Order: sequence, then C-alpha cells, then structure tokens
Amino acid sequence: MTSAVLHPPVLIVPGLGGSGPDHWQSIWQREVPNAERVEQADWDRPVPSDWLRVLAHATAERPGAVVVAHSLGCILLAHLVERQLRTPIAAALLVAPADVEADGPERETVKPFAPVPLGLLPFPSLVVASGNDPFVTPRRAALFARAWGSTFVDVGACGHINVAAGFGPWPDGRGMLDRLIAQAREA
Repeated sequence: MTSAVLHPPVLIVPGLGGSGPDHWQSIWQREVPNAERVEQADWDRPVPSDWLRVLAHATAERPGAVVVAHSLGCILLAHLVERQLRTPIAAALLVAPADVEADGPERETVKPFAPVPLGLLPFPSLVVASGNDPFVTPRRAALFARAWGSTFVDVGACGHINVAAGFGPWPDGRGMLDRLIAQAREA
C-alpha cells in the first residue's frame, strides 16, 4: 500500500494572508502525504460566506479529512461546524485561533467573522496557543478549546506560531498532527 492510502486526507486551512512558502502549513502541504491546501480567492480581504463555501466544498470532497487550521482558519472551521449538522471531518489541529471579537491587529478585516462560534466540535481536536500571541490571549484560546471540546496545548511564548515568530517546519506541531492522523486512522 502507498502512504497516501494509509494516510487520511489532510486539509490545510490558512488564515488571513494565506501561508507563505516558508510557513509550517506550506511545508507540511509539501511533505504530508495526501495533503491539500484549501485555496481562497482573496487571502487579504476575506468574505465569510465565500470562505465558508470554499471550505464546505473542500471538506465534502475529502471526507474523513484531518483539518490543519491556523489563525482565522480556526474560526472559519468553527463557523462551518456551526452551520453544518454533519461534518465529514475526522479531526482538527487548530493553531493560534484568531480572536475576531477583540481589538487589535487586522480587527476591521476579521470582524465580519465575529462572533466566534462556541459550539462543541463533533470530532477530536487540539487547540494550540501561545502565551504572547498578538491575535488571541491565552485565556480566550483556552475558552475556545473548552467550548469546542478540544484538548488545549500551551506552547509558551511563541508569538502567532508563524514565520514571523520563527516557525518554519515546526517539528513539534508536526508530531501533534501525526498523532491526530493516527487517531483518525483508528476511528
């Protein structure tokens, strides 16, 4: 069997601005078998209904996928689950979820995604957060994790867990993804 047969689909869901070529999401997209990026038409001026439609289509086309979302992508996934009773997702790694309700950087661009949906996610998930993320406080990230039924992972003071914060391949995150994929395979 090929590794793609043993590997569930992996959907990479970037946030505002997309993830550049050196971002851990882009690196994983190239390295993880059966991984595919959910491509939005405009990464810099997100329209919630457009982004939701694209994500809904991607998850329908790749049932049983493990979703790897970053920043605004985490909130997008929560909105999708809120709107769909049945979600064909096996698991999710939710990294540095953006608090679209808070004042701060990019506030005007992301506020159309408010409020943050706080319903239980119907699949296993991890919320990974940093103690000094400019886009979400640790307290809010922990609240999201509790509401979503996610395991909360505090990685310390790591900024927004992106290239600007010094994250390239991010092997610790890749280990978390590999564990979620193994869990999805066993389900």
